[in-house]
Amino acid sequence: MVLLKLEALTSADIQGMIQSIHPVDIIDTLLVIYLVYKVLQLVRETRAMQLLKGLLLLMVLYMAVDLFELNTMRYLLEMVFQYGVIALLVVFQPELRRMLETVGRTRISNLNVFNIGHFDANTQKQQWNAAIGTICNAANTLARSKTGALMVLERTTKLGEIIKTGTVVDAIPSVELIGNLFFVNSPLHDGAMIIRDGKIFAAGCYLPLSDNHEISRELGTRHRAGLGMSENSDAVVIIVSEETGVISVAIKGVLTRNYNAESLAELLKTEILSDGAVSETSEKKESFWKSKKN
Repeated sequence: MVLLKLEALTSADIQGMIQSIHPVDIIDTLLVIYLVYKVLQLVRETRAMQLLKGLLLLMVLYMAVDLFELNTMRYLLEMVFQYGVIALLVVFQPELRRMLETVGRTRISNLNVFNIGHFDANTQKQQWNAAIGTICNAANTLARSKTGALMVLERTTKLGEIIKTGTVVDAIPSVELIGNLFFVNSPLHDGAMIIRDGKIFAAGCYLPLSDNHEISRELGTRHRAGLGMSENSDAVVIIVSEETGVISVAIKGVLTRNYNAESLAELLKTEILSDGAVSETSEKKESFWKSKKN
């Protein structure tokens, strides 16, 4: 009888708990779980992952200190939690910025709310088609002569801050022009070239260096800068080694090497023409504004 009553009470309690749950609570919980998952996914390959592990250890330590009533240690840990947040914001500013930029590059950004002027998707495709062939031929020519080069192909992340560090060119790309810009005696040869919408927009630009300590020592500053740019944006970065003439490409913090003109063209067409540079949303907005004008 006692067991039956306990089972009845347990069933009633469970039924009451289920009835007290509202659909909004379920949605709220799922959103929190998804947010935590995405944050862990973003910080997985950065120093912030070690930070999370350290914070978990501090929380466990605080619980143990509180359990055994170690007042002095508890006071010190409370001070760490209270003022440590400000210090963490300063120390991990690059990681936080990178996380926000990654969020900003999600598919919702394809609404192009801040890019209202860039509607002519067909023109962009034509410009990029012509530019990709020229860029690949130029990279191949630079590789044969072992002339160092760093070319950044801008996609959805605008590189205005990087462009300010160099000289605006705003010219249609050609093999000769790219060769002259990276010629050893050229005043702009040490910096990076920024290519926007299939045109050479700036040259002699300075890029952020990668903080990745696993980069091979065989790779110099040019490769580290290319990786750093790809880590901080969705740009495609082409690097030509001055020592070996090897053509490398950095995308999303990953460096691949040993390209020739054909394989490089295939990669760029996949990355540029079918992904960020020309979006379907741009085409939809173009047709929308044309219909409004008519």
